[in-house]
Amino acid sequence: MLRKTALVKGIGLLLMAVLMLVGTNGEAGHLEDISARGTIRIGTTGDYIPMSYLNTQTGKYEGIDAELSKLIADSLGVKIQYVPTTWPTLTADMQAGKFDIALCGISRNYNRAKNMAMSDAYGEGLLGKTILCRAKDAKRFQSIAAMDKPEVRVMINPGGTNEKFAHANFQQAQLIVYKDNADIPRQIAEGKADIMITETVEAAHYVRMDKRLAAPLKDKPFTRHSCGILMQKGDQEWLNYINFVLAELKMDGTMEKLEKKYLK
Repeated sequence: MLRKTALVKGIGLLLMAVLMLVGTNGEAGHLEDISARGTIRIGTTGDYIPMSYLNTQTGKYEGIDAELSKLIADSLGVKIQYVPTTWPTLTADMQAGKFDIALCGISRNYNRAKNMAMSDAYGEGLLGKTILCRAKDAKRFQSIAAMDKPEVRVMINPGGTNEKFAHANFQQAQLIVYKDNADIPRQIAEGKADIMITETVEAAHYVRMDKRLAAPLKDKPFTRHSCGILMQKGDQEWLNYINFVLAELKMDGTMEKLEKKYLK
């Protein structure tokens, strides 16, 4: 964890001011609920390296979103309660109020913005859709046209933007939905499928971990996007607070250090 800064003190003062405002309105918002509870409930899929990944050996979450979660909790003076979710159920779980925010490499896009609140961006320009394949196939898969063949097996995790990208761009290739996102690279390496649709930062990690794999288009992704922190609509004070935290982390250099550590 990076060294804490004056962020905690400054945000603490903001929290007190917001809580006083909420109290005068007679309605309890997320800030008041979290303060009274002593915990912040954070939804995460825990399957996305290097964003948010549950290390089964240590039982702890790792990645840039795990570190951001800790910084947000510290600013509030509360503990983290992780709430497991999945990509197919993320929206429904968020709208049902199962957690206060969700952090797990969640792409900012118009559809999510229409249905939920999303924070300001982080990881801008560092993420984008690309492929993971076997190293021996790196020269073979240099374009969508080269991949969109009946004999090519494309493996995707369900419910997220990877699946949407695959359905939008492949009409002839075989699409294989596989629930365990963290296991798809192994499936590719062992020949159970030919291509994984993934993010640039995730592909880069798996190439470093397994020499059987390659990400030939990592530096020329099909799309570019940023990530955001997801929450329910309707609590502007809570959204303002999360954006304030992100702004402070950017201003004092913490976000740049985290992005360099995990995303570059």
